[in-house]
This record gives sequence, structure tokens and C-alpha cells, in this order.
Amino acid sequence: MKENTHRSAEDGPEPLESLLELLDLERIERDVFRGLSLSAIAPRVFGGQVAAQALVAAGRTVPEERAAHSLHSYFLRPGDPGVPILYQVDRIRDGRSFTTRRVVAVQHGLPIFHLSASFQVHEDGLEHQEPMPYAPDPETLPTSEELLPAHADKFADPGVLDRLMASRAAVDLRYVTDPPFLTAGTVREPRSQVWFRTRGKLAEDPLLHVCLATYASDMTLLDSIMLAHGRGGWPVGDLIGASLDHAMWFHRPFRADEWLLYDQRSPSASGGRGLGTARIYTQDGRLAVSVIQEGLLRVPRD
Repeated sequence: MKENTHRSAEDGPEPLESLLELLDLERIERDVFRGLSLSAIAPRVFGGQVAAQALVAAGRTVPEERAAHSLHSYFLRPGDPGVPILYQVDRIRDGRSFTTRRVVAVQHGLPIFHLSASFQVHEDGLEHQEPMPYAPDPETLPTSEELLPAHADKFADPGVLDRLMASRAAVDLRYVTDPPFLTAGTVREPRSQVWFRTRGKLAEDPLLHVCLATYASDMTLLDSIMLAHGRGGWPVGDLIGASLDHAMWFHRPFRADEWLLYDQRSPSASGGRGLGTARIYTQDGRLAVSVIQEGLLRVPRD
């Protein structure tokens, strides 16, 4: 992502501007960057934020003509939202077609997150994809402002609604079916769909769109696991969860300020862990991204 050039002529609303400022990392040295954090919905840094910032740091050491095509990451320690995060980039390889970077996010002298990312020059080649599943038009679905306040009585405490609304301030996220925290106690198919896009237009920087999709991809990926067990998650206090690792493959160009369908499933849960897999499609049916994440999921003890 180009430094200090992420804003478009048509700036987004204030929450999106705040998020874009967080992704516009400060360069401390040639391969060392510093980032701040949004107010977290939990007493730790949101995983999607640290993953997106790490990808920004990696991308700023790569030629612009090489697009991100995959990332693999591990969440090592909870991040402290009140302390800046240092991102240290290791230039692993610069080949003729591919560039590889490793990024370590550090707080209090300890690594909290590790990311490996690969970038590639454009090439023509074989082409196929899984077809896009059916989903209703996102414009027909309720917004967060319409859905969440109507169900505030289901949340564990009055502050949950404000925290949920704050987490969706920069991203317009619309559920195709009810999220797990609204149907706790009812076992459902381990599948969840949401549409999402940023709440405002973005610049033409391809890495910026990839980083914002990375940010949003951590918001709902564990939902399908909860649905299979009738759990509502942290908003209703019946499950303790955290992301353990996160991998993404970027197949085709897309814009994060246009509607994207996030189709999520869970093939397995065991050993206190659950696996979520997902595909992200553009509204016209192109498979843009594949995502896999394993999460820690524990039932609270009385």
C-alpha cells in the first residue's frame, strides 16, 4: 500500500477515515513500521486489525506491480490496544516472479503476531472457480443499525450493543441469516453468510482493498462453528473464543468498497478448537478470496 496515498478524492465517513489512518503505518526505519489500534470490542487488539497492518508493512517493501496472492499467520499473544505495535519486516526473497516477506508484530518486547505473505507479478494461466452460492441482494438485508438495537435484550450486558456497533462503524456488514448471538440455544447448520463493504469509497490502490478485506475477514469467520453448537459467543457470554491462525489466498482483483459475499462454513471442531473455511465472492460472481482460520473456543466454567 502506498504510503500516505490511501485516501480518494471522495473521502469516506469518519469511522472509515480512522481505520484508514490506522493502516497508514509510520515508517520508523527501512523495514520497521509502527501502528496504533482502534478501541477494541475485547480487552485485546482485534485480530483483523493486526493482520491488515502486518500486510501493509509487508506490502510497503514490495514493488507496486507485485500483488499480494497469499498470507499465512499466527496469533501468538493478545495485543494491548493501548500500546503501539512495531512491525518488523524480513525480506525473505525477491525472485523474478514472486516476492516473499515475513512480518513480526511486537509489543512490550515480545512477538504477538507472525505473518508470511507472498506477492506475484501478473501472469496469464489456467482459469476455473467454484460457482457463487445463492444469497439475497445485500440492499434487501437489514443494516447493523436496524438489526442490532432491536435485539439489545439478548446481550450479556448493556455495553455489548455499543461495542458491536463500534466494531461495524467502518464496515457495512449485513447478515443473510441471524448471527449466532441472536439465536443462542438453537443448533443450526454450520454455515454463515454475510455481505460486507467499507462505508465509503476507497482509492485505486489494490493493496489497500486486500488489506481491508483482511481486516473484515476476521469479524465473523468463527460464527459457523458456534452455530453448530447453539452458542452465541462473547455477546451473550456463553463461549470464550480467540483466533489462533489465519490464512488467505487472493485469487482475483476486487474492491473492498463494493459488496462482497462472505460464505463461511465449519467442517470440524474438537480439542477446544474449531475450523472455519470461507470464500469471498464479488457481487457479479467472481471468486476473489479463500480464507481458513482455526479458533480457540472454550465453554466458560460456572
